[in-house]
Amino acid sequence: MTDLIKSNLANVKQIIEESARSAGRHPADIKLLAVSKNFLAQIVLDLAQYGQQEFAENYVQEGVEKVQYIKKNHPEFDLIWHFIGPLQSNKTRLVAEHFDWVQSIDRIKIAQRLSEQRPAHLAPLQVCLQVNIDAGPTKSGVNPALALELADEVRKLPNLELRGIMTIPDPQTDWDKQVLIHSRAKVIFDQIRNTIASVRFDTLSMGMSSDINAAIYAGSTMVRVGTALFGERRKT
Repeated sequence: MTDLIKSNLANVKQIIEESARSAGRHPADIKLLAVSKNFLAQIVLDLAQYGQQEFAENYVQEGVEKVQYIKKNHPEFDLIWHFIGPLQSNKTRLVAEHFDWVQSIDRIKIAQRLSEQRPAHLAPLQVCLQVNIDAGPTKSGVNPALALELADEVRKLPNLELRGIMTIPDPQTDWDKQVLIHSRAKVIFDQIRNTIASVRFDTLSMGMSSDINAAIYAGSTMVRVGTALFGERRKT
């Protein structure tokens, strides 16, 4: 498994580099976030030993258990943990206490609770707004028209640092459609960054295994990759 993980990581990095250069961008400007939901801690460690530092989880309990296990048993890996799944009010304390980033803030109530529950001895929680970029009625994320207003509210909260936006559009197989939807997110990202100039607003988290190329072309600074690194997820 470790050899396969090593090969997969090299392949994904090559895709990122080639996509960046094709778009006239520097590969170092795109960060790789390994989505480790439904994978065992040992597989995370396999990837970490080859230099991958940032990992993402979608489910609170699974993520917290994984974070705790690795921090306790393998402190030599100074991993950075992102929470990217839907977040309910009754789970904010666990996330505030154990994660470094939260990318799925879509309402002020959740941001306020994270701010209040972030332990004083920890660095500010790095956060992104999840924007419902294609306006699906059943999908998580703030309405694009309200993203700037929410950003202005979130940036004022203590114990949080607003870093950017995250999007999860419906899958598209057509390149032009992928680029179009990601470009909409880039417009919102730029609008917030240009309006709220006092914050370190530098993260446009978009693009997954199936649309890395289009996301980077449109301006992504962080791609979230699971399948291309770990393979198909085990059934839960």
